Amino acid sequence: GIAVLAYGTIVSSIIAMAIAVPVSVGIALFITHYAPRKLGGLIGYVIDLLAAVPSIVYGLWGALVLVPNLDGLYGWLDQYLGWTGIFEWNGGAGRSLFTVGILLAIMILPIITNVSREVFRQVPRMHEEAALALGATRWEVIRMSVLPFGRSGVISASMLGLGRALGETMAVAMVLSPTFDITPSLLDPGGGTFAQNIASKFNEATQMGRDALIASGLVLFVITLLVNGGARMIIARRKEYSGANA
Repeated sequence: GIAVLAYGTIVSSIIAMAIAVPVSVGIALFITHYAPRKLGGLIGYVIDLLAAVPSIVYGLWGALVLVPNLDGLYGWLDQYLGWTGIFEWNGGAGRSLFTVGILLAIMILPIITNVSREVFRQVPRMHEEAALALGATRWEVIRMSVLPFGRSGVISASMLGLGRALGETMAVAMVLSPTFDITPSLLDPGGGTFAQNIASKFNEATQMGRDALIASGLVLFVITLLVNGGARMIIARRKEYSGANA
């Protein structure tokens, strides 16, 4: 049981991060370096509103809107990538780990975007102006100055988002159809997450069952601790590398 829950928790979080991090960084760069001030302020306001939406609302939206409208995407993935086995779809209802990953990506997007936006705003203006004066394009300035400067901040933002994804409960419980087996396809119902399993079974569990749920909570805590520790090591190494090259 623990292996199935660990698989579901990690896979859904990886899917969420794979979707949310590039989109969040792109939005943050657009707000800080491309968008007019009024448009950037409007987009930032919308992102802030998304961050304030309760998990239960995301869960309702996922169950009533997202799940019924994923057939087209699932069919496309099955048609072109079904041969891999990972994206093979048997025409189910869409309550799968992939759907959970999409929903989690939407939920963590405001966190990563807001932190990344503040990091990019701290890039020394002199560096950007010097690069532009030497004939660099705006994208070259971002690639050579902004992204290297903000890399550790983006990693920190991503870890904050990953922590939210690993521990999300209600939204996942409302979207996922959990099973205690690992299915090779991400598009078929199967698997579960630690937080969702604890929330859905704790009240009805026997004493032995509660002990198992508490143990699964401990495993989730250890996974989160390892992820945060790894992120801190990466950030520390990058700071040492930057200091050595300064």
